[in-house]
Amino acid sequence: MKIMQWKIKKLLFSIVFIIILYLLMRKRYNNHYDFVKLQDVKPAEAWEYVADFSNMKTLNPTIVDFNIISESGNYDHWKYTVKYDEHLSHWPYLSNEAIANFDVKSTSDVHYINSEHNTCLFNWFCLKSISEMKFTKTENRNEVLVEESIQYECPAVLSALCYREVKYQRNAIMKNLKLHFQYKHN
Repeated sequence: MKIMQWKIKKLLFSIVFIIILYLLMRKRYNNHYDFVKLQDVKPAEAWEYVADFSNMKTLNPTIVDFNIISESGNYDHWKYTVKYDEHLSHWPYLSNEAIANFDVKSTSDVHYINSEHNTCLFNWFCLKSISEMKFTKTENRNEVLVEESIQYECPAVLSALCYREVKYQRNAIMKNLKLHFQYKHN
């Protein structure tokens, strides 16, 4: 009888452990919004600079290398896929690999860069993120508003780390974008 009780306890413990592990590792989506205003820049100029992924190594200090896999379209609407390697900002010795699909389009008033990223750590632990970046004129004719909305996936147990990583990268991109256009016009 004691063996049976021990097996039941072991089974219950295993079930509780699996449930707790599932709750900690379950992926959920989080949202992040950021913006910057650029002086003396046209929306198309800022949009073109950000849409060219070769500039991303300057804007985002975590990107190490990249390779454009495919590209199609024209100036008003083009798409490309890029594979890039980056390190984590707070743990630089860890790197991950991502494949991102970009959809870059322009209307007469608004310019968009939409992207979907699949980022993998150790080539097996993968998370998705979706970004929409918008470039518009403000009431001040010499000013451009760059807005970015991101929805990113993260396990509950790593939510603080994911948030710090997203915040660091987005702040760096917006700061470096602003610096690029300040130096360009000075």
